[in-house]
Amino acid sequence: MAEEPQADCLFCKIVAGDVPATIVHETDTTLAFRDINPQAPTHVLVIPKEHHPDAAALAAAAPQLAADVLRAAGEVAAQENIAPPGGATVGYRIVFNTGAGAGQTVWHAHAHVLGGRGLNWPPG
Repeated sequence: MAEEPQADCLFCKIVAGDVPATIVHETDTTLAFRDINPQAPTHVLVIPKEHHPDAAALAAAAPQLAADVLRAAGEVAAQENIAPPGGATVGYRIVFNTGAGAGQTVWHAHAHVLGGRGLNWPPG
């Protein structure tokens, strides 16, 4: 079950239109916008419009919405020309940081779509 929009949640404010963002993709259930501190040439955040505090909570409460986020991430990658097929640098990573120890700083589930350069493994 979705939580109500949180007054102190940056991403809820972006969904409501109260905080500006560079929106690159939108569906009925998701919103995608450019990260303000990009870690790759393409760095887009894909969020559910409903508030869920992290990816695990989203998957448990709304698996179809979690699937919508992943679908939107793929659509963003295609729109940004980082989705295969393509050359050696084409490809992308979808990252969900869940918990402070993993680097989550905004407590609203979100996927990072990263690409446009080589992404080494292991990350970090």
